[in-house]
Amino acid sequence: MTTEARPHPLYSPVSVPLATARNVSSAPVPPLIPPAGEPVEEPAHDTPVQGTPVYDAPPPGTPARVPGGRAAGRRAGHDAGLRAARRAGHPGTRTRPGREPGRPRPASAARPASAPRLAPGRLGDGIIAGAGAVALLWGVQARPSARLDAFFATAAHLTGLLAGYGVLVLLLLMARIPAVEHGVGADRLARWHSRGGRYTLGLIAAHTVLALCGYAVHSRTDLVTATGDLLGYGALAAAVAGTALFTAVGITSARAVRGRIRHETWHAVHLGALLAAALGFVHQLAGPDIAGGLLTRWLWSMAHATVAVLLLWYRFAVPVRAALRHDLRVVEVRDEAPGVVSVLIRGRGVARLRAESGQFFRWRFLRRGLWATALPFSLSAPVRDDTLRITVKAIGDHTRRVRRLRPGTRVLASGPYGALTAHRRTRRKVLLLAGGVGITPLRALFETLPGGPGDLTLLYRASEEGGLVLRAELEAIARERQAALHYLLGPSDGSYDPLAARSLKALVPDLAAHDVYLCGPPAMARAATASLLRAGVPAARVHAENFGEPARA
Repeated sequence: MTTEARPHPLYSPVSVPLATARNVSSAPVPPLIPPAGEPVEEPAHDTPVQGTPVYDAPPPGTPARVPGGRAAGRRAGHDAGLRAARRAGHPGTRTRPGREPGRPRPASAARPASAPRLAPGRLGDGIIAGAGAVALLWGVQARPSARLDAFFATAAHLTGLLAGYGVLVLLLLMARIPAVEHGVGADRLARWHSRGGRYTLGLIAAHTVLALCGYAVHSRTDLVTATGDLLGYGALAAAVAGTALFTAVGITSARAVRGRIRHETWHAVHLGALLAAALGFVHQLAGPDIAGGLLTRWLWSMAHATVAVLLLWYRFAVPVRAALRHDLRVVEVRDEAPGVVSVLIRGRGVARLRAESGQFFRWRFLRRGLWATALPFSLSAPVRDDTLRITVKAIGDHTRRVRRLRPGTRVLASGPYGALTAHRRTRRKVLLLAGGVGITPLRALFETLPGGPGDLTLLYRASEEGGLVLRAELEAIARERQAALHYLLGPSDGSYDPLAARSLKALVPDLAAHDVYLCGPPAMARAATASLLRAGVPAARVHAENFGEPARA
């Protein structure tokens, strides 16, 4: 027997209804990013925004429908939605003359020219094809033999070649190539890098053991004596040093260790992987599989040189060039909620960065205690007037220092990165599902995603009303765009789960017809994803970029 889920007494979803939003015509909406230094007047969190009253959910057992939402969705086709977006001055669309004064200004670079994007499937296919080519190279040179030492040696050659190729793939995944970052997504790249690292370490270990066994059998000595003999060769000593460095990288990346060390320590150890790759390359050039042919040696060297150039260009040259070109500086730090601040950063020609809503940069603030660490923060508003904005929650030493930044502080920004953009959209209707400070990229998308009345819905999960970040802006955007906005308030350990499949379907009856953009704490994102799949949303239409909490950030 099933029963209707009932809200916990402390759980209180509140909504900004579409029907009410449509009736707002005279109340001016403040600019979402005012000029630096101007005070921002925000309504108190316990009072409704003028002309946009909030209301509690209907009685338990009654679906919490947004007034007019479904009807508006049926009436408005995609073309009608685009016309409505144009009437609202939506970025990337033609704006009719005489737009009402006081409405949010369109973002000047919210819809940049489309950048090249490499689809995840194509990148994965390319990696697999490369591994096949390496195995083919081994197969062409392998000589069948029934001798035990030959078996060990041949297997050692295969695992060594695949390990060398794996190192190249790991470096390529973290080279921050824009087409890869924008098409695959930083979170997926990080997961592939982590998984590939484990495979590569396993191949290195297998190569080491097989080579030792092969040499011991061939020379008829024990493993200890064989190890001492092999260390007398320079190329093999380089391989041992590289293996030690790779092992250190693997240990510090383990979840049990990663959370116990400072980010600077973890980063310094990872830089050792570059030296390890170079030492491994020296070892490979001395091996029979690579040294045996001029063409093979040339191809292997070109592959390493290409990855090295990509790393140097995108990890070092491009950020330095951007710093010189754009001269980014902090212009204002603004309190948004307890422990949460927004930082406004202005520079020259910022539109040339081609940043899109939903993307993030890695920020390096040139002040004591922050300059040594690049902090990844999403844009919390579209780019306009050469100004970027991030919204940061204090969760560690570095993020607590961000709130003490002073105007004029120089900023180095690398990016933009991330694939949580409008390019992932496949359906007319979109649900934005945010948790905590994960609202930041979705707030930017809430303003810039094309759509007409009823096409956009934002669900914002927070433990209490005081934890709602950028609330005034969200309500202004909902009113301006005639979009649905629901706050899902209540403790995460309550008996009523607002992110359960039934609860989500009650708030968004045609949920399965939506694209879903999701951003929030890891546990919330996992629970929400599972609920969305149970509610009938295909996995391909759940778009998220989720990262664990940074260690001591």
